[in-house]
Amino acid sequence: MHEFAMAQGIFSTVYDTAEENDAIEVTEVVIEIGRLAMLNPEQLKFMLGVMFEGEELTKNAKMIINTIDVDIKCHNCGFEGVGDIDDSDHYAPMILCPKCESHRVEVINGKDITVKSISIEKEDDESEE
Repeated sequence: MHEFAMAQGIFSTVYDTAEENDAIEVTEVVIEIGRLAMLNPEQLKFMLGVMFEGEELTKNAKMIINTIDVDIKCHNCGFEGVGDIDDSDHYAPMILCPKCESHRVEVINGKDITVKSISIEKEDDESEE
């Protein structure tokens, strides 16, 4: 289950980052998933929700998952921008140039999974002298 392994990695990143920054609570996490990352965003969100609920530090965190388009450069016509995806075969999606419909494209962006931001609350330090 690919989504479970990714959820564990994302959760560890969020939790560890929050602890390293002396957070008392994680309030929001923004995650970007490229369309070619081969993840089901709904499954990932569900698994992360379960993991977040299980920890005091993350139990109230709002989770935002954004899907990122596939940016390409066409080696046939020179087009640069968002490519067309034929994902009828989930395991081997085809990327096409929307201008000339060539398969000779270089993927520039859209394969990654990124924790874009983590918003935290910190305890007020009232002991300063």
